[in-house]
Amino acid sequence: MEHFFSDFPIGLLGGGQLGRMLIQAAVDYNLSIHVLDPDPSAPARDWASSFTVGALKDFDTVYQFGKNKKLLTIEIEHVNVAALRQLAAEGVKVYPQPDLIELIQDKRVQKEFYQKNGIPTAPFVLVASNKEIPQHAHMLPAVHKLGKEGYDGRGVKKIDTLDDALNSFTQPGLLEKRVPFVKELSVIVARNPNGEVTTFPTVEMVFHPVHNLVEYLFAPADVSDQIHQQAAHIATQVISTLQLVGVLAVELFLTAEGELLVNEIAPRPHNSGHQTIRANATSQYEQHWRAILNMPLGSTQQLCPAAMLNLLGAEGHEGIATYLGLEEAMQIDGVFPHLYGKKTTKPFRKMGHVTVLDHTIEGLQKKADNIKSAIQVVAQNK
Repeated sequence: MEHFFSDFPIGLLGGGQLGRMLIQAAVDYNLSIHVLDPDPSAPARDWASSFTVGALKDFDTVYQFGKNKKLLTIEIEHVNVAALRQLAAEGVKVYPQPDLIELIQDKRVQKEFYQKNGIPTAPFVLVASNKEIPQHAHMLPAVHKLGKEGYDGRGVKKIDTLDDALNSFTQPGLLEKRVPFVKELSVIVARNPNGEVTTFPTVEMVFHPVHNLVEYLFAPADVSDQIHQQAAHIATQVISTLQLVGVLAVELFLTAEGELLVNEIAPRPHNSGHQTIRANATSQYEQHWRAILNMPLGSTQQLCPAAMLNLLGAEGHEGIATYLGLEEAMQIDGVFPHLYGKKTTKPFRKMGHVTVLDHTIEGLQKKADNIKSAIQVVAQNK
């Protein structure tokens, strides 16, 4: 297997925390990972075999970076697809495939894909701008989503009344009917070029009430075996229909009636899979490498119940980051901080996460509550 040697250069578009954790997993396989990122101090900078500063959306930058690589992959979907498509035509392996990255870049195309392929999702209509929302008043209450460029809660606005539409997006997007749901779930699924598919156990996510970021999650989700099986089936249906190679995160709504609806998908390791580093036989990061290198996929068995808490920059704090309460949290058994190496903090910036392990769900919840109140990411100059 030639990819285990340093003369098999692998390019990674994006050097954020996901890239950093991908490199950590790559070390075990002696993989040579070269990173392109616009931020000269990106978290993956000091971990990569080489680090190039450059724009991920610029054709020439991505093309020049990729042309001497054997394989290219991504840790963020906002990249220049045309350059990836050209590189693939010239013989560079690109996973996930450029056409699929392009599909997922646009939430409108995503939703049409679900509709066309019988994948359950909330009702929606496409809109050119917020000015078209009054034509679809029957959809309210709804969510107005930008077609492109939305990320980590940006590009999403709740529309309860037509007055709300006045301050919404003027760019093309979609209006999605807001369905009553009881839980937000996620399944990480992986597929290799041979068509082998594995799913990780379904997790339950809890979002920040204002900023639409995952605050914490529990794995496995507190749902019936039937829901676990149904969620895994839907995630498998999505990745198999796409024929995507790599790891895919499938986010779902669970309604009060027990129906599962696909919300969004992400063609890369995902925030809802961080806990797999400690809690599962194979992490989502190792699984991504196994998938795109066409190795046998690893066991996704969960070894014990787990929680994951995002460490977000404290509100009102911007500057050199310092972490309060870490020592107190680390005195608790089964607590594992993971810091991303970002020098500066700002409100609600993802600065790290904490994985919590326990033998029972009750113990897990107690530990998670203690850690949530104990740790703060603040600016030194405050």
